[in-house]
Amino acid sequence: MTEPTHDEAHGGALGSRLNWLRAAVLGANDGIVSTAGLVVGVAGATGSRAALLTAGLAGLLAGSMSMAAGEYVSVSTQRDSEMAALAMEKRELREQPDLELEELTELLRQRGLSREVARAAAEQLTARDALRAHARVELGIDPDELTNPWHAAWASFLAFTVGALLPLLAIVLPPAAWRLPVTVLSVLAALVLTGWSSARLGGANPGRAVLRNVVGGALAMGITYTAGSLLGAAGV
Repeated sequence: MTEPTHDEAHGGALGSRLNWLRAAVLGANDGIVSTAGLVVGVAGATGSRAALLTAGLAGLLAGSMSMAAGEYVSVSTQRDSEMAALAMEKRELREQPDLELEELTELLRQRGLSREVARAAAEQLTARDALRAHARVELGIDPDELTNPWHAAWASFLAFTVGALLPLLAIVLPPAAWRLPVTVLSVLAALVLTGWSSARLGGANPGRAVLRNVVGGALAMGITYTAGSLLGAAGV
């Protein structure tokens, strides 16, 4: 009989994958809202397609680069902290192996094992790979899955860019009379999707998340359009 395959992701791998997906959805959401607010605001002041395209592209590029740079710095700091923690743990294992074995035993005991079983497990884990055992049990770090700042930066850049393209294309492609309604409707529809997706990934209530998303996006576009209209009427 053929044994069933079991490819389901578990533990840290699944959590890491969900975090990446959630970050991608939120990055796209930021691109949608910020770019929509920008182009709708400009549309309130002028009907020039060139002005709308220039403003939209500037917002897309500035936003995506800002997101990428911020994510790179943040994840680089996290990776540096992980590397420093691993280096300290490696030094402690070299200088005081008995104390580290006792520490690992206690950590395993706190997870529900008896003292005897925890000690035996700690000895086996230490004999196999002491640093890996302490990294996972004590520090919560997988040495094989350290965060990569370049991956995070590119993911944020692409997510923001994809999100920002929607309002940009919606405002410049339709005829002048249809630009605003097409943009508003497409943006609100996209915010429903990103709100629902982020809620599902986080195990939250989709209805509440969608409502927050849509109301926030609508307010952003309403405020910027009003400001643009006032500036346009004033001839600024």
